[in-house]
Amino acid sequence: MARDDDTLVQLLTPDGERVDRAVGPDGVEYSVDLTDDEYRGFYRDLVTVRRLDAEATALQRQGELGIWASLLGQEAAQVGSGRALRPKDMVFPTYREHGVLYCRGIDPIMPLSLFRGVDQGAWDPHETRCGMYTIVIGAQTLHATGYAMGITMDGKVGGDDGEAAIAYFGDGATSQGDVNEAFIWSAVYTAPVVFFCQNNQYAISEPIERQTRVPLYQRAAGFGFPGVRVDGNDVLASYAVTRHALDHARSGQGPTLIEAFTYRMGAHTTSDDPSRYRPPAEAEAWRSRDPIARLAAFLRKQQIADDSFFAEVDEQAKAEAVHLRERVLAIPDPAPDSIFENVYPHGSPLLDGERARFNAYRQSFEGSAH
Repeated sequence: MARDDDTLVQLLTPDGERVDRAVGPDGVEYSVDLTDDEYRGFYRDLVTVRRLDAEATALQRQGELGIWASLLGQEAAQVGSGRALRPKDMVFPTYREHGVLYCRGIDPIMPLSLFRGVDQGAWDPHETRCGMYTIVIGAQTLHATGYAMGITMDGKVGGDDGEAAIAYFGDGATSQGDVNEAFIWSAVYTAPVVFFCQNNQYAISEPIERQTRVPLYQRAAGFGFPGVRVDGNDVLASYAVTRHALDHARSGQGPTLIEAFTYRMGAHTTSDDPSRYRPPAEAEAWRSRDPIARLAAFLRKQQIADDSFFAEVDEQAKAEAVHLRERVLAIPDPAPDSIFENVYPHGSPLLDGERARFNAYRQSFEGSAH
């Protein structure tokens, strides 16, 4: 699977075999002790998130979204880490963390309305404890670091009710200066932040081999904090590793870099054609490590779920996707002059003047041959 497979934290093999415990490169022992309901809950999350993502891709192909960044193949990394978060933890996503948003209880229509172009992100970061999608590559790592430094200044670390921040980004972002600056600041100030890198093997079309000469998780050592590589297609391991890293941060021990080793099964976005830069055999090899199939195999082997459960989950996910499609198609187009809203909290004379001139210009076309 990787150049250093013996360092990969894995609790569920691709064949669905359960591993009781795994030791990371930092010597930490990882394990999970879940109820049958919790195992089934993870499966339900994975299937639902994938189905909603597929619906969004279809909507874009039909001209209903401007663009879409699919998470196909990365569901386990997002659901596992997302379910490890506590209510007070703060999330700083990129533009592909639809599964994390789902775990935070954010209405699935909200990222779709963003990519439909009717708003700039409609969820409330204060209420959901999740920041807006960040398009500027790596910028959110600095936001997360600053927020985490504020957590420390507010005295919200070191206790049972401690808080932490988590920043999501891809392997390509590790080449950005912002990410490395965030590593420096978080290390120096022992900030309670987890850096969750989804290494899906490609920075758009650039393979990981052209971005680094060592496994990404090893970079953390150079900044002075722990790094760990987890099987990003294993929802149980992703959950266990993220849970430990967040506990480590909340207790005041500083940052951790998690490299979730996974694969982007689809295109970078719907404007991308991955067949131009990666061989079909590569994707097929990763298909055998599918995160949903391995958890389903485990549930069957342990007799935790039967055919009726799997059928019910599929039907519910399908129903949610159909409902999501109906809601997206019903979203009204915003008024053209709504672009002037939310620029300033109470408006301004300059903005009012610009809005008036814009509306006068639009009205000049009424009743004309234009």
